[in-house]
Amino acid sequence: MRNRTQHPVWVDVLITALAPAIWGSTYIVTTELLPPDRPFTAAVLRTLPAGIVLVLLGRHLLRRPEWGRLVILAALNIGVFQALLFVAAYRLPGGLAAVVGAIQPLLVMGLAWSVDRRQPAWLAVVASLIGVAGMAALLLAPGAHWDLVGIAAALVGAACMAGGTFLTRRWRPDVPLLAFTGWQLLVGGLMLLPVAWLVDPPLPPLSTSAVLGYVYLSLFGALLAYVLWFRGIARLSPVAVSSLGLLSPLTAVVLGWALLGQAMTGVALFGFVAVLGSILAVQWASSSGPVPVVSPLVGCPAEVPAQSTK
Repeated sequence: MRNRTQHPVWVDVLITALAPAIWGSTYIVTTELLPPDRPFTAAVLRTLPAGIVLVLLGRHLLRRPEWGRLVILAALNIGVFQALLFVAAYRLPGGLAAVVGAIQPLLVMGLAWSVDRRQPAWLAVVASLIGVAGMAALLLAPGAHWDLVGIAAALVGAACMAGGTFLTRRWRPDVPLLAFTGWQLLVGGLMLLPVAWLVDPPLPPLSTSAVLGYVYLSLFGALLAYVLWFRGIARLSPVAVSSLGLLSPLTAVVLGWALLGQAMTGVALFGFVAVLGSILAVQWASSSGPVPVVSPLVGCPAEVPAQSTK
């Protein structure tokens, strides 16, 4: 008989998957619409306006005890992560940066195992390793330049995002979703503001396409995508959510092929299928674990331990 309890989980997976799919459009919007060589400015204009809008919509003022954890989450999920992401993007080929970032599910599993003593399912571990290998086949060009600073930035950035995903699910702050997302974007954007001021050149007069590009990155790439992402973290396991992040480079590849005429070789196609298969396998492995139910405190799911252990 069909297991009805799995249906809501997969609905949440599909909704959460929209966030990295939207993030996958960032590359083509940035390269085709925005002025060049202003990465931190783009990050600020993406996060800060979206944070202000969500904070106003959420109408929730943080209490003093809530500020400490939220600042940590804002730094891990937005501020420090975005800064390291752009450092890696400038010093590494995009494919190599994406391959290094693909270790995020493995890092989340390591955190869950070491902190919560929650041993990961072997299928999730194997699938995540296949995802890293598939990402390498898809994006890693022969003879890629291995810059040590860039590699370090990509690794620390992946660790920041993994830690932010894990802690967001573990702490479950008593803050409504819109306000929780908005305050993180606002605080993270404020962290990025002095970096953009010191590093990036001033913006030139903006064309209509550039204005539309920044508006798209803020409304869809930050406001909508991060709301969906943090909603997913509240409802799914951190491992399942982090594996969905691999959809971002996959979406970028598909958009490059469809809109820019970028070729996809046989090896790259094999890597694409391998990464997609690894994402599905991790979701399958994660759905057989703890069952999410609604918490009476924050409206976010808590976990009910599974009857059987893996």
